[in-house]
Amino acid sequence: MDATTAVSRAGTRQNSWRAVVAASIGNALEWFDLVVYGFFAVIIAKLFFPAGNETVSLLLTLGTFGVSFFMRPLGAVVIGAYADRAGRKAALTLSIVLMMGGTLIIAVLPTYSSIGLAAPVILVIARLMQGFSAGGEFGSATAFLAEHVPGRRGFFASWQVASQGLTTLLAAGFGALLTGQLSPQHMASWGWRVPFVFGLLIGPVAWYIRTRLDETPEFLAAETTTTPLRDTFTSQKLRLLIAIGVVVLGTVSTYLVLYMPTYGVKQLGLAPSVAFGAIALTGVIQMLFAPLVGHLSDRYGRTTIMLAPALLLLVLIYPAFVYLIAHPSFGTLITLQIVFGFLMTGYFAALPGLLSEMFPVQTRTTGMSLAYNIAVTIFGGFGPFIIAWLIGFTGSKAAPSYYLIFAAVVSLVALMAARRKLGFR
Repeated sequence: MDATTAVSRAGTRQNSWRAVVAASIGNALEWFDLVVYGFFAVIIAKLFFPAGNETVSLLLTLGTFGVSFFMRPLGAVVIGAYADRAGRKAALTLSIVLMMGGTLIIAVLPTYSSIGLAAPVILVIARLMQGFSAGGEFGSATAFLAEHVPGRRGFFASWQVASQGLTTLLAAGFGALLTGQLSPQHMASWGWRVPFVFGLLIGPVAWYIRTRLDETPEFLAAETTTTPLRDTFTSQKLRLLIAIGVVVLGTVSTYLVLYMPTYGVKQLGLAPSVAFGAIALTGVIQMLFAPLVGHLSDRYGRTTIMLAPALLLLVLIYPAFVYLIAHPSFGTLITLQIVFGFLMTGYFAALPGLLSEMFPVQTRTTGMSLAYNIAVTIFGGFGPFIIAWLIGFTGSKAAPSYYLIFAAVVSLVALMAARRKLGFR
């Protein structure tokens, strides 16, 4: 290898890891702001949606969590198409600015006791801004990561999932620290705002890094289209449908983890700090295990890697919940979170690489954004609400497992279609 080639390869590696840092820190912040809202749902319910019935109040809060997901397909269309026309860098910068705006509103918003009905209305508007931003984030960040080193799409795209693990760890860490150290009065007064303020402090750093990135080589080398949305719906409908199905299990399992602190407190009577500690462990597993799964998917194939955890989730989730309900202790919850964390990551970490290969460069961000956000809106955003409703309707504390079993069946069918119809391995 001559000196010029060595320098060129070193520069490529440096640019690739710079892309990982830029996409990961911004993506982690985007998801941190969204996840924190779900983790503090019980407190937000009392402050912004006071009602005579605690269950009604909580359902209203979880419903507001889900309402923001109505904006995600719109964000996917607008920001995804923008990324396919103007570039991944431009879309990533736009999404971080929008997310910071929504977070700022939530961080300083007076509660219902101060401004009445205006409080929940403004809160919904802020959540809609965050949902719109997040709708364009996944596709833009995944395309940005996957296109730097096409031969290692699975590994580099998996950092999208690893950064979400960092999000879970940070959000759970805040939850455990704040609920463990502050009194309920202090939590209701100001403690719940601390994570949102943290997000505001990190936001400008993420924005600065993203504005100084280079565009992906694969995007620069490709011919762009002025109609990525129309092209996706006219010539790639089957790919879009299969991609939506594949995402279902990934999003349901992710948002079931998000719901676990509320589940542990409301259904099992565990202390909030204990529940948050269990969630933090899941974040660590996702953050460390995801790149390995991505690497293995490059070597053995995306669907090959994803089938095993999908099948295990289908078979094991119900008995795991039954055992947790019978033995509602910290040790049992930790054991469940470890098993669930590895299986969820084993499936989810190979997903971005698979999605990035389903669509050509010209419509990649649009296609991925639509598939991901349609699935997330329908099956993930309202996941906590659906789970809470299922528990009330069936009278069974094991009801969360029913929803995950349904998701596993849908995604297994989609994975087999990806293998047989599209030729993925």
